[in-house]
Amino acid sequence: MTSFVGRRRELDAARACLQQARLVSLVGPGGVGKTRLAEELAVRSARAFRDSVRWIDLAAVRDPDTVPSAAAAALGVTDQSNRPVLDKLAEHTRNRHMLIVVDNCEHLLSAVITLVTSLLAAAPEIRVVTTSREPLGIAGEQTYLLPPLGTPPPGTGYRAVDIAPFEAVTLFVERAHNTVSDFELTDANADAIAQLCRSLDGIPLAVELAASRLRSLSPSQLVERIDRRFALLTGGNRSALPRQQTLRALIDWSYDLCSEDERLLWARLSVFPGSFDLEAAEAVCGFGALPVDDIVDLLDRLIAKSLVGTERAAEELRYTQLMTVREYGAELAERCGETAELYRRHRDHYAARAARAAQDWCGSTQRDILTNLRIDHPNHIAALDWSLREESSSPTTAEFAVALRYHWIAGGNLADGRTRLERVLQHVTDPVRARGDALWVAAWIALIQGDHDAAERHLTECRSLAGTLGDDHLGAHTDHWAALHLLFRGRTTEAIGLYESAIAVLRSHEDTAAVLTASFQLAMAQIYDGHADAALATCKTVLDLSERYGENWNRAYSLWVSSLVHLHQGAPGAGVDAARAALRIQRSYKDKICTALSIEVLAWTCAGSDPRMSARLFGAADAVWTRLGTDISAFGPHVTDDSRTARQRAVDALGEAEFGKLASAYAGTTIDEAVVFALGEAAAEATAPTSVSPLTKRELEIAALIAEGLSNRAVAEHLVISPRTVDGHVERILAKLGF
Repeated sequence: MTSFVGRRRELDAARACLQQARLVSLVGPGGVGKTRLAEELAVRSARAFRDSVRWIDLAAVRDPDTVPSAAAAALGVTDQSNRPVLDKLAEHTRNRHMLIVVDNCEHLLSAVITLVTSLLAAAPEIRVVTTSREPLGIAGEQTYLLPPLGTPPPGTGYRAVDIAPFEAVTLFVERAHNTVSDFELTDANADAIAQLCRSLDGIPLAVELAASRLRSLSPSQLVERIDRRFALLTGGNRSALPRQQTLRALIDWSYDLCSEDERLLWARLSVFPGSFDLEAAEAVCGFGALPVDDIVDLLDRLIAKSLVGTERAAEELRYTQLMTVREYGAELAERCGETAELYRRHRDHYAARAARAAQDWCGSTQRDILTNLRIDHPNHIAALDWSLREESSSPTTAEFAVALRYHWIAGGNLADGRTRLERVLQHVTDPVRARGDALWVAAWIALIQGDHDAAERHLTECRSLAGTLGDDHLGAHTDHWAALHLLFRGRTTEAIGLYESAIAVLRSHEDTAAVLTASFQLAMAQIYDGHADAALATCKTVLDLSERYGENWNRAYSLWVSSLVHLHQGAPGAGVDAARAALRIQRSYKDKICTALSIEVLAWTCAGSDPRMSARLFGAADAVWTRLGTDISAFGPHVTDDSRTARQRAVDALGEAEFGKLASAYAGTTIDEAVVFALGEAAAEATAPTSVSPLTKRELEIAALIAEGLSNRAVAEHLVISPRTVDGHVERILAKLGF
């Protein structure tokens, strides 16, 4: 009675499974739309079966012994003899060619396994589709995990046209029309609807229940109250079964199917705000009634029940929970009285990880360290915020925030880091080393953000504290960042002296990571102090030392400074080579600061020879600066003058309007796209908007092949790329064209 929204790819995948196997299980969490997909699959497949489709709904069945009788009634078995019901079913279906859908199996798995096994054995032309929160686990079963509906990515400033193609939004709007006949998706409510669909994880039932609340609440009011979702989202279709009338009933249903140990792990896993790995689950959740050795088995059972999802993007699996499942688990943890213990264990685990990351930073595992820090960003933030709330004056809190310094800087999380370090400084007031470290790390971030006055205040206190403690290592850190402050103020000669003294002390403490960072900054001071040869020699020292340790972060920055030196020496070719070498490192490091600075140099080198390319490169660099939240002016008057002079040269050659047009075409460029373009690996037209079509060159190529009648798989074979890649392109093509 309601429209079937989206799910084109999922429907195609389920149909492909049905072509390959006689038993297909559609699995997923409650409310994700398994039954609705099975209905659509049955309707679209009915003509392929001589005897059409039969539907066995087990939602209302509680006694496993009555499953065969429920199946017999659904299949129209009229045999009233005393023979076993399974025998009657076998006789009835033996010569049938039909599709049988068995819906809502999770609470009767053993009985369903017996039923399905009997049917498949008795009737060779029968195919079965089941819907369940976990697979049946029998031979020949093809499992298809149904994901939630697509939702808009995090962000604000959405227009209606931006979010309309997302499935969850489409469903919300269509169901909203049923509740409020004149409801419309508009630019005014687009942000609220996008946030609402994200908060509800794209779970169709949750989206529909939210839409039903529009009788009394606006979308923005719904968003404000979403934390009370379990009490709020009621009043759905009154003809539905009780467990489908509220979201809580759905989660209660899953809870009833879990053992006590599974429930306890469910509760404990709620402490993870994002994805997590097995090591974290064991360290945080393996205590008391749940031994560490039991965690992997219990986790596997929760995965089977669709209460935990898996991410297989890398060799090591990560695990996730839908927000609704996680919040339900948090209530369980609260009832168990374990909340404080869980959050402390969570904090301790990620603080220890951060400490290891800082200690091991200068080595061959650096890229992996940075990647893992990014992946665990939600866990780091949640753990640190808990520590700031509950143990704000503890040195552990300050040490945790300081240990994440490369995540704040190299990971591009300047605002997150600065905010938390400033909070640390408000509470950790004793004259201890932890406060001193928080001061110089906060100063480092402030300098990158262009807040030089705040940095100076922190460094002044840090120098005083180092003197009080008699800590020359802390004093060297102070000198290092005070030197950068001088460099950013244009006082290069003073900066050089301070850098040299800081490097000597840092080297005596075998603080190689700090030595490398201070050294490439020293080279920058040298070039702008008129000592190009000395700067190049310093860069070579950094490059050699980085190679010895197998580290690349400081290496990339040293390559960038080398490009500056070559440019000032009148060797633009060597400058381009060095800047591109830095960018090749940034493919995997994704350090926005080094990326933007390197693209700037490439823009400078061609400002006179190819002003159109220079304008595009300036546009790409500006896009990265915008995403970072700072600009090149933060890095001192000398580098700012270089940028301004080159930009003006390109503007003079093109005119203000043409320069602006070319640069603005790259305003939405991602860091990955900016790197690809700057390295010359994509034509300008491939990433710039076009008035002819919103599709990229590759998308146009795929669209043309589809127009010729090729399937996704045929397109993949034609272009020698994976079918999954084609699927992604097709989804984006449809979204861009509004289909």
